[in-house]
Amino acid sequence: MTDQFSKKAEAWSARFSEPVSELVKRYTASVDFDKRLAPYDIEGSLAHADMLHAVGLLSEDDLLAISNGMARIRGEIEQGSFRWSLDLEDVHLNIEKRLTDLVGDAGKRLHTARSRNDQVATDIRLWLRDTIDTIGGLLIQLQRALLDLAERNADTIMPGFTHLQVAQPVVFGHHLMAYVEMFARDTERFADCRKRVNRLPLGAAALAGTSYPIDRERVARTLGFDGVCENSLDAVSDRDFAIEFCACASLVMTHVSRLSEELVLWMSPRVGFIDLADRFCTGSSIMPQKKNPDVPELARGKTGRVNGHLVALLTLMKGQPLAYNKDNQEDKEPLFDTADTVIETLRIFADMMGGVQVRADRMRAAAAEGFSTATDLADYLVRKGLPFRDAHEAVARAVRVAAERGVDLPALDLAQLRAFSDRIDEDVYACLTLEGSVAARRHVGGTAPEQVRAAIARARARLA
Repeated sequence: MTDQFSKKAEAWSARFSEPVSELVKRYTASVDFDKRLAPYDIEGSLAHADMLHAVGLLSEDDLLAISNGMARIRGEIEQGSFRWSLDLEDVHLNIEKRLTDLVGDAGKRLHTARSRNDQVATDIRLWLRDTIDTIGGLLIQLQRALLDLAERNADTIMPGFTHLQVAQPVVFGHHLMAYVEMFARDTERFADCRKRVNRLPLGAAALAGTSYPIDRERVARTLGFDGVCENSLDAVSDRDFAIEFCACASLVMTHVSRLSEELVLWMSPRVGFIDLADRFCTGSSIMPQKKNPDVPELARGKTGRVNGHLVALLTLMKGQPLAYNKDNQEDKEPLFDTADTVIETLRIFADMMGGVQVRADRMRAAAAEGFSTATDLADYLVRKGLPFRDAHEAVARAVRVAAERGVDLPALDLAQLRAFSDRIDEDVYACLTLEGSVAARRHVGGTAPEQVRAAIARARARLA
């Protein structure tokens, strides 16, 4: 009988009369990138073999031979001595061929009741499950780094911006906690995504299931899946779980990009709010004084890269009829690159945020610009009984006069302030200070230092 594996260079199988051309071989092969799935392919194969033995389709001797053969293959891969063949297209055939070389017919029996279609879908889900767990851990590390920095700066006053204009004073810790909230939601999204990833496709075979008496639930339990895919066509054809992962990744990178944008602005000498550790920056090839925030700048760019992968996978999926199509091979490279990019980014940012040096004096000076306590004056008048719209107009007139005189609101004396409202008294100056402004916002979610510290405590408890 023809050996399918050894005859690959002559023809794909006995069905074919000529070999695949070298160009087509390179075009269709995936082994160069899907070989990273090898540990998961072996894990899935061992679970499948265990099930085949349990239902009487594989002898004890064959099961032992497969187990020993896979152990050897795993060792060869880990040691770098495994020989990957382009003729064998992908990670699955490469491993199966080596297993057959090692254990003979037992290796050929392993493919009973499965297809490469359900095999690859299982491998990707196993890999993606571990990847999500890794990302979840890194998101927690980043949140903790932000929490540490926020706690050290719970009293550090800085300007809060809208439209990049000084709007109101906030504390830097409060500003950082906004990103903690974003990354907390990202963590939740990945955890939710994992639920849909953690379903077993194995047993769907090519598309219709199999006539053999398999026990899919046994395989699911062995591999730690929460259950099985309920429809064999859907199990092998859809990659919505991978698209969902990329959507979660895109949101993480979007939040990283927003943080990066602020880091770049804050580090600019013109602003000078922070400094990044030297190991995250580079210099200029021509200007010796430069210290460039390369890491956050590059993170902004990599966000576009990850967003592009999401669009690529959506486009890949949208036109496919049921069931498996070769298009699906194109799911892996964008998926792998997305995961690699997110993991590397989070590792770097967790380290980088821990080393941010804050220039509190520059932050405070900037917060004192732009009439940042004008809203506090309006609130003061409201508490004195003036309707808010009238208070808003009175303060607007006060700001106009102060601007014409080139001073801030606290520099106007009481008589000058009372010209805008006779409800203003000496106690007004307490609310016009930066400290008074932030301290007044002491509700949950506000920027008062006491509330910031309470928010940090809640976040730490959530991460414990």
